[in-house]
Amino acid sequence: MDLLRTAISGRVVRNNHSYVVNEIGMAIVNGEYEIGTLLPGDSELAERFGVSRTVLREAMKTLAAKGLVFPRARIGTRVTERTKWNLFDADVLTWHFEAGVTEEFLSHLCDMRLSFEPSAAQLASRNATAADVEKLYGIVDSMEAARSKEAFALADLELHIALLDVSKNPFMFSVGNLIEAALVSAFKLSSPVENATHRVSVEQHRRIVEAVEAGDGDAAAEAIRTVIIVGRDRVSGQIKATRSKGRAAL
Repeated sequence: MDLLRTAISGRVVRNNHSYVVNEIGMAIVNGEYEIGTLLPGDSELAERFGVSRTVLREAMKTLAAKGLVFPRARIGTRVTERTKWNLFDADVLTWHFEAGVTEEFLSHLCDMRLSFEPSAAQLASRNATAADVEKLYGIVDSMEAARSKEAFALADLELHIALLDVSKNPFMFSVGNLIEAALVSAFKLSSPVENATHRVSVEQHRRIVEAVEAGDGDAAAEAIRTVIIVGRDRVSGQIKATRSKGRAAL
């Protein structure tokens, strides 16, 4: 839950290595360093960030592992195409949200969630134990008791991650960051706790757990599709409203 906790607290503790990785990664994602171009040389970057060349080289290795850059001896370090970027990586997702998410990006994120979360819910319906179901209901109760958007968002994320766990498929955890990224956007832009949809959202999530308890995989899958689509539409509506206000102010 690091992405969401960071969004809530607004505090990020970084050492020299992570500072350089974050600064260059963010600059790449927001277009300051354009795709296909070479990054400035090591000497220039080391001086800019006030770090040693050793720290800079390690930072470049990290960025290369995330797919953002490709270093070549005697040529330099080139920014790669977006198709090479690891969008499952927590840092890469964070940089996208810090740069300002678009409706298109959120739509892609929603499409990915719809491709695997309903399947996870179906598996959970097949594999959940009584203890699993009790835990899921407890998380839904926490969502209902939440009186702040922070508490609601954390409980919401906990439920979705718990469903991946209850699916008993270890591969599901590899895509958990996508759920967290989507909920970060919801936390920042819109939350059911802030309006009359709080109870509705809680009941929509409770229906997922009820279907899991009943062993009804199709109902669980449909319930989680509803939750994802409703959340997408709520955040999309907030983006449009914010854009309209901006135009009106011009």
